[in-house]
Amino acid sequence: MNIENYQIESHNSDLLAKHQRKLAFVTEEVSNAQDIIQKLIDFQIGIPSWALGTGGTRFGRFSSGGEPRNIEEKIEDIGLLHKLNAASGSISLHIPWDTAENVPAIKALVAQQGLSFDAMNSNTFQDQANQAHSYKFGSLQHVDKAVRKQAIDHNIEVIRQGVELGSKALTVWLADGSCFPGQLNFRKAFQNTLESLQEIYAALPADWKVFVEYKAFEPNFYSTTVGDWGQSLLYANKLGPKAFTLVDLGHHLPNANIEQIVALLLMEGKLGGFHFNDSKYGDDDLTAGSMKPYQLFLIFNELVEGMDARGMNHSKDLGWMIDASHNVKDPLEDLLQSVEAIMLAYAQALSVNRTALQQAQAENDVARAQEILQQAFRTDLRPLVAEARLRAGAALAPLDLFRKFNVRQELIKSRGLNTVATGL
Repeated sequence: MNIENYQIESHNSDLLAKHQRKLAFVTEEVSNAQDIIQKLIDFQIGIPSWALGTGGTRFGRFSSGGEPRNIEEKIEDIGLLHKLNAASGSISLHIPWDTAENVPAIKALVAQQGLSFDAMNSNTFQDQANQAHSYKFGSLQHVDKAVRKQAIDHNIEVIRQGVELGSKALTVWLADGSCFPGQLNFRKAFQNTLESLQEIYAALPADWKVFVEYKAFEPNFYSTTVGDWGQSLLYANKLGPKAFTLVDLGHHLPNANIEQIVALLLMEGKLGGFHFNDSKYGDDDLTAGSMKPYQLFLIFNELVEGMDARGMNHSKDLGWMIDASHNVKDPLEDLLQSVEAIMLAYAQALSVNRTALQQAQAENDVARAQEILQQAFRTDLRPLVAEARLRAGAALAPLDLFRKFNVRQELIKSRGLNTVATGL
């Protein structure tokens, strides 16, 4: 489905007067409002191909209908999101779910939608049709060298496909680990995984990065071979300068201080990027900012401070991507909400009075430091986020426009009610 520019302009004109009143108030309150707006315009968040369909649990999956049936329709859906918010400018593919049969046609479609390719994602946590060896007991860590070789070859194939499409990064997430004590030797599992990653690293083009993602538990529940940021950092340091840690906000034990983890990884030059989501109990994969918006702001506070200290480009030097599962919401509505929450947290972090905060920290003025951060968090900067969209030609209220034009119903008409997004 296409939404035309004139439709967005008409939608914006109805909301413009109210928006301008709110914007005028915020720009009075925030001294660097214009700088924040420009940074928001530049900031883009990658959309994962697998998040365009309804997710599910071990107990069931309830489709919204009209889900994308192939890579072309996934690209079209992300193009629609980007048209609405001007902040969803890249797509992250998962192989083999999204293997492109006609690469030139796919590249042309992506360009037509104003998108680019984010990191490529490999899959060694599922057995595929006609696969020679099973990953039931692991992939890159497996005790059988033949299984490890199969997993290595798959990752190298993902790199090859990414090069054809124009991607510049590979994300490796492993389900490898153990469910019971004594099931595997921890040291040998680490060493096997490192040797496997070294072969994959050797296949990286000179201008590529590899992101080593970690997860505390699931699907293995006693140990995971890349279980936390320290293990990921070990791998990244041993692999070399093109290897980085990827932080998924849901991949930690409860109450982990993610903002401190982010700060230290950034300080070491080993933070590669993010998978944004939110959680209440574990790896819940909920809408970003829906449960812990203050934590999301605190993470961005450390990111802004750390990136500025290193002279980094906010929009280009780290990978920004959503990774969520939409069990009860329309997937596209959920993604619009996540992007909005991420942009808002980023704007709030940009508004922090750094000079005052550093002075409070130097003077051990704990109450003052808290007030400075909470002032930024409690100031409603949604008008700045909306203004960034307006200047970029997108909708002032993307979710409202999505519903006004009955996008899901139109997708159901064209694709059918009982569609299932590939890979889920």
